[in-house]
Amino acid sequence: MGRTLIVEADGGSRGNPGPAGYGALVRDAATGTVLAERARYLGVVSNNVAEYSGLVAGLEAARSIDPEARVLVRMDSKLVVEQMSGRWKIKHEDMRRLAAEAAQVLPPSQVTYEWVPRADNSAADALANQVMDSRGEIAHDHWAADITPVTDQGQADTDPAADEPADPSGAPGADAAGPGFDTPTRPSGARARFDGAEPLTVVLVRHGQTPLTVAGAYSGSSVPGPSLTARGRVQAAQAADLVYRIGRDRWTDVPRPTEIVASPMVRAQETARAVSRRLGLHVATDERFAEVHFGEWEGLTADQIAERWDGHPEQWLVSGTEAAPGGESMADVGDRVWAGLQDLLAQGTGRTVVVVGHAVQVRAAVGRAIEAPPSRWAGFRVPPGSVSIVRLWADGATELTVVGCPSEP
Repeated sequence: MGRTLIVEADGGSRGNPGPAGYGALVRDAATGTVLAERARYLGVVSNNVAEYSGLVAGLEAARSIDPEARVLVRMDSKLVVEQMSGRWKIKHEDMRRLAAEAAQVLPPSQVTYEWVPRADNSAADALANQVMDSRGEIAHDHWAADITPVTDQGQADTDPAADEPADPSGAPGADAAGPGFDTPTRPSGARARFDGAEPLTVVLVRHGQTPLTVAGAYSGSSVPGPSLTARGRVQAAQAADLVYRIGRDRWTDVPRPTEIVASPMVRAQETARAVSRRLGLHVATDERFAEVHFGEWEGLTADQIAERWDGHPEQWLVSGTEAAPGGESMADVGDRVWAGLQDLLAQGTGRTVVVVGHAVQVRAAVGRAIEAPPSRWAGFRVPPGSVSIVRLWADGATELTVVGCPSEP
């Protein structure tokens, strides 16, 4: 009978017509393994056009994997399924064009269509929503290691590590010891461990932009809001796609994320939901990862604070141990954040947990991990939507991985 591939495709339009995107993935029918993912922001089009665009992209991805395979298309659009099966007529010109394009990707005798409930098409739906949020593109091929992944900005990833010799273990950038020597499995630049002990990997994600981020105001944990701006939602979606790649085609020595923990603040929860949609994981909440409590400074800019409190907020930043009036110091944040990280560590190593939070909270986690005094933490730059990785061993050893901010050049 040969190989069978499953294409799951979906599309959406926020307004119909409105800002739209599609998502599609290809699975191996025998194992359920995801072999390829495709998603793209389409601009302003109708929901049906977005669905058909997802179908075309999914079929093209399946053809690139195995042009001889039988393909089962599963979609929650009864319209597309019935029209492509030949039971309903196609009246709209754009849909006729896309249907003809889909029919030409593979011989019709190789492709069958099946309608599924929306709940059974959640992976494709999540991809479509991801690119509608980020207004970008996703093209990941998990079946062929030599295919250059495309970021959600629609550009080939040009990480210098991609040009380094491949390690047989799959870890990019490992140092080759030369002829006659085994190639080490530890990636170049990673912490050397000689006892085989596994760490807990913590992926620190700062929330996306909010109105107070734009205003330069101090936004802490004394009030739940504000929410993300439109730009902040894009940043959250882009960070989510980078997190998804961890353990897949980036930092392949790191286990794939299996848990998400977030600050209770609205902006962190919204960012965590973007990560949750991308990973298909539940979001837990831990108040210890909330932003610093700014007390009487909440919602004020640095200039406004300096006018009312002589010598502040500079002294708060420089000392790291002085508390904001009615609030916390950075060292206070470090104590509670570190306690939260130690609890995660006690729950087991050899796994990856995503922690979604805030600028000071991330600074505190990094500062405690590298044993820098609180007076130095203000020197860590943590842009909105940025991603950092710390690894914690049970014996107290730590490692910091410099990742960066996918939403900024």
